[in-house]
Amino acid sequence: MSGATTLFDKLWQAHVVRSLGENLDLLHVDRHLIHDLSGARALTELQERGLAVRNPELCMAMPDHSVSSQPGRTLASSPFGERLGGGLRKMAEAAGIPFFGLEHPNQGIVHVVGPETGFTLPGSLLVCGDSHTSTHGALGALAWGIGSSEVVHVLATQTVRQRRPQSMRITINGELGEGVEAKDVILHIIGQLGVAAGTGHAVEYAGTTIAALGIEARMTICNLSIEFGARMGMIAPDQTTFEYLQGRPLAPKGAAWDRAVEYWRGLRSDDGAVFDREVTFAAAEIAPQVTWGTSPGQTLAVTGSIPTPDSFVEAEQRNNTEVALEYMGLSGGQSIAGTRIDRVFIGSCTNSRLSDLRRAARVAQGRNVASHVTAWVVPGSVQVKQAAEAEGLDEIFLAAGFEWREPGCAQCVATNGETVAPGERCVSTSNRNFVGRQGPKARTHLAGPAMAAAAAIAGEITDVRSFPPLGEAQ
Repeated sequence: MSGATTLFDKLWQAHVVRSLGENLDLLHVDRHLIHDLSGARALTELQERGLAVRNPELCMAMPDHSVSSQPGRTLASSPFGERLGGGLRKMAEAAGIPFFGLEHPNQGIVHVVGPETGFTLPGSLLVCGDSHTSTHGALGALAWGIGSSEVVHVLATQTVRQRRPQSMRITINGELGEGVEAKDVILHIIGQLGVAAGTGHAVEYAGTTIAALGIEARMTICNLSIEFGARMGMIAPDQTTFEYLQGRPLAPKGAAWDRAVEYWRGLRSDDGAVFDREVTFAAAEIAPQVTWGTSPGQTLAVTGSIPTPDSFVEAEQRNNTEVALEYMGLSGGQSIAGTRIDRVFIGSCTNSRLSDLRRAARVAQGRNVASHVTAWVVPGSVQVKQAAEAEGLDEIFLAAGFEWREPGCAQCVATNGETVAPGERCVSTSNRNFVGRQGPKARTHLAGPAMAAAAAIAGEITDVRSFPPLGEAQ
């Protein structure tokens, strides 16, 4: 390739096996993550068609969506755990695919386990039958979610057909203010641009704000790329990335590590590279965010007021606002702060890593969950859980009245029996607040870990900036 090139162009071109015409390419897949919700079904279909898994060593399978998060859980602890999780184990082991079951020291949510084991690497093309696969772009990978038929195709051929998207760069510059987290950054972006702004695009996040973030915070930002329509989200690998990956179980070792880093350093957009769309934000303008409606785009600063339908010019937006307010049981014009809640969920592939739990623990330490609130903390993996326990974070949460649970998707999506009851209002660190996402008629407000912890203590949506740390949590 000649001339100034974007990071996306470099990653895409490196994986083209064959051009299929009309901007459609056949791409080689370096890594394939498989979970219980679709994996067993795909492997069964492959077997029924008399096909073998092309490269089982490039796959990783684990139960996360269907498993219970209750302490002492087994696959039988959730309604579909044995059928989906047990089925995935049987089919994965038969195919020779590494399987991380409930007893495995690396079990957890696929989008947490992939990076923390070094399965996800800069420059790799990674897919998974899950919308939030864009998470892995935080390490400089080209990653996106695929459909069930594509999962079968990747298993059989180690390739995927994909139409080349346009490129978009979102630049955020400046220092984040007090109490502002990565979740606030991406919710602010979605709220400002709208849920369709990234449709048909691969998005690169750049700027001084992004460069200052740790890898886990970068994962949060890339995770929600799909929520404004982007096919992929990515951040160029840098020294922070290399330090995060070095020593991970599946990362290169010795001389191979040195060669890998040398290659990874070139995975950045060249100066002068042209994007199809450029957007810039100032970090100083971003406040702690919370959603008020039934879309991640229906978000506002915690100090703001819920919009009224007539505050929108377009009829579709007015109608969407009316429907969302009715479902959420809210009135336009009222302050979002002070809204009484029933539950808090800290977890999911968006915000269940060690740094997320540390931020929540800083707020929780020395305080107590409101008497009418049920609050859960669900680590994203066994490794996260053990690291948090080694720091005493579990003791902080338990002392404050939170429940300390086992790793899994848990209350993010209502597939394992762990739901928010009809009419209950939940502040959640997950990625979607769709109608019924956490259970029939459940009302979900998305926020970051610190904001969620503050809401649990206050018993209502509140500004985390009014909760200075009382203890010594890291």
